[in-house]
Amino acid sequence: TEGCGNEACTNEACGSSPGFQRMDNNAAAIKALELYKNNAKLCDPHPSKKGASSAFPENSAKGAHNFSACSNGKMNLKDLQPTREDFRDLNYLTEEKVYEILSLCSETEDYSPLIRVIGRVFSSAESLVQSFCKEKQHTKEELKSLQAKDEDKDEDEKETASGSSTAMEVEPEASASSGDGSSNGENNIQKFGPVEVSVDIDAVRRVYDRLLSNEKIEAAFLNALVYLSPNVECDLTYHNVYAADPNYLNVFIIIMENSNLHSPEYLEIALPQFCKAMSKLPLPALAKLARLWSQYGADQIRRLVETFQQLITYTVISNEFSSDNLVNEDDGVVAATKSLKIVYYANVLGGDLDMDHNEEEDDEPIPESSELTLQELLGEERRNKKGPRVDPLETELGIRAWDCRKPLIPYEDFINEPLNEVLEMDKDYTFFKVETESKFSFMTCPFILNAVTKNLGLYYDNRIRMYSERRITALYSLVQGQQLNPYLRLKVRRDHVIDDALVRLEMIAMENPADLKKQLYVEFEGEQGVDEGGVSKEFFQLVVEEIFNPDIGMFTYDESTKLFWFNPSSFENEGQFTLIGIVLGLAIYNNCILDVHFPMVVYRKLMGKKGMFRDLADSHPVLFQSLKDLLEYEGNVEEDMMITFQISQTDLFGNPLMYDLKEGGDKIPVTNENRKDFVALYAEYMLNKSVEKQFKAFRRGFHMVTNESPLKYLFRPEEIELLICGSRNLDFLALEESTEYDGGYNKDSHIIKDFWETVHSFGQEQKRLFLQFTTGTDRAPVGGLGKLKMIIAKNGPDSDR
Repeated sequence: TEGCGNEACTNEACGSSPGFQRMDNNAAAIKALELYKNNAKLCDPHPSKKGASSAFPENSAKGAHNFSACSNGKMNLKDLQPTREDFRDLNYLTEEKVYEILSLCSETEDYSPLIRVIGRVFSSAESLVQSFCKEKQHTKEELKSLQAKDEDKDEDEKETASGSSTAMEVEPEASASSGDGSSNGENNIQKFGPVEVSVDIDAVRRVYDRLLSNEKIEAAFLNALVYLSPNVECDLTYHNVYAADPNYLNVFIIIMENSNLHSPEYLEIALPQFCKAMSKLPLPALAKLARLWSQYGADQIRRLVETFQQLITYTVISNEFSSDNLVNEDDGVVAATKSLKIVYYANVLGGDLDMDHNEEEDDEPIPESSELTLQELLGEERRNKKGPRVDPLETELGIRAWDCRKPLIPYEDFINEPLNEVLEMDKDYTFFKVETESKFSFMTCPFILNAVTKNLGLYYDNRIRMYSERRITALYSLVQGQQLNPYLRLKVRRDHVIDDALVRLEMIAMENPADLKKQLYVEFEGEQGVDEGGVSKEFFQLVVEEIFNPDIGMFTYDESTKLFWFNPSSFENEGQFTLIGIVLGLAIYNNCILDVHFPMVVYRKLMGKKGMFRDLADSHPVLFQSLKDLLEYEGNVEEDMMITFQISQTDLFGNPLMYDLKEGGDKIPVTNENRKDFVALYAEYMLNKSVEKQFKAFRRGFHMVTNESPLKYLFRPEEIELLICGSRNLDFLALEESTEYDGGYNKDSHIIKDFWETVHSFGQEQKRLFLQFTTGTDRAPVGGLGKLKMIIAKNGPDSDR
């Protein structure tokens, strides 16, 4: 049916002969057997058919070295492998081989041979591992050593493999060719570092581009994936295949290059099964995959994210998830989320990384509370004894998510809103704390959760800790007969709010820091009022106003940015800064929004990262601009600017203070060569060294309240700012939607309609004042004003007033 390529061929049984009758595959097979029995003659391959020999798959399976064998036309019939129809001996694919089969299929317009080959190779992990290997020119010595290696390998395989004898006969050939590829991979890994793989990714992409345009061929990829996935999952779960052959990862690299994976056909069966297999990869393999993908660039990362997001969204929308049917128990969603985590870390690794500038850990640990002995008394283990939780993949990669200044694609692309809507956070939080193998918690993949969902998780954590403190207090009073307070009660005088609060908090911080984790109740002396949250809010508002008052001098205020910064020459002692940290921690812990205005670098420093030159942009913008100009200056810096490595600061009273950035700095001029050094040291001084004492005390106070909380694990620095300060985006329509009415009003009451009409007509400043008046803060909570619960009640009967 293929023909020899000579249009004037006289062989009646040849597809190129003018008199050849077309027939279906079955008829052709019968005819072929008859011809074989009668020892029919072969015609010579025609020169126009370049590589016609490829119709005999002997070459393809055995390394494509003996092209010349068929050119003399005097082949024995027994040398002829099965006809073009099946390429049965083709155990792996190369880019050239695919194109060769494709061109043969195009000529006859029958793509079934290619479909069968793809079906066979793409449904077998062993075949995929050997496919699309990078080519490498070997020296004679290398070839000899490779051959020796392969022979050893074959011996081992013969001893361990259990299979039919026919399989063993083919083995030496196949392993020789794969040995070539895998050793290539090993050499590359040694040469280029751990991200080099033996598969030629560009070749794989080109092949997909050519083949995916044909619907029938795409179906072959789809069916092969359905067949492949359970076997791969089984291999990884029970046979530890990755440890035996790191090139096993090629299976995942090749499959994930299929740009149609997120199309509807794959979402039902193929992709969920494949994600399940991927989630079974051991930690070193996950890390290697993340490192590899991090080199791909933003467009490829976005495609990978869309693939997994599509699957999660599709599954969530097509099912009815509820508290009885948890999304946590859906294998497809869980596996896709675990797979998405690899892409998330690839996105972080490929971004703008800063791994060196880390704050030093506190020398003295935060004092432990007496809670420990009591929990031992109860026979309980102390939770999180080893400190905050860390993702194992982060540890394996040696990075933390907040080491990344700017990822390849925005973090928001990883949040899946439909999933957030159906997630039962109380159950998810329980799975998070219990850490069992059987139950998956989405809190272990915080990148997929939005700030509202994460805040709810944090809220549960805080509340449970508050209840735990309350229970412990009750037990104490039983055991020791002491009457202890189950709440963190602060009784303050309005005109001495700072003194009263700080003295009380200081005593608690020294005596028993665990009391800070009790629920806060504030009472203003001489005032009636139960603290259901509103009184605490007012208390925080008054404390913040007082602390950040420029007259006290603890913080400096920048008019242009409207932000506060630590005052390096403050007279206040470290205890005062510790207490501000405690107040900040308490606000998060008790779900209160504070009207504090810090630059982002403060939140990064709280997470353990030092400030750098680029952080000056929002904390000290004028200084940032002048240093930037210095870096970009094209003239002679030394002669034109005459700056040295000594800088001048002013103290509270306006007196200049000199500081040497290097030893003998006043003698070292800043030049074109060392200006980068000067800028880095200047930023280091401004953001870290000059305020080291104040900031350390501040961070210590913050950690006293939040040290056992999953805060660092769940939130990035910009999200912590959102937790503490709320959102500046005020959506009053969302507030109207969520408002409730009482005492005879409803949303259709005339006065309520007038009320909202008036509120919506306000300008931004009036809206802020309105919020300040009604809620105690002019910011929206995490998730926007729709999350605020406002009730408008009728105060007594109607009157003419």
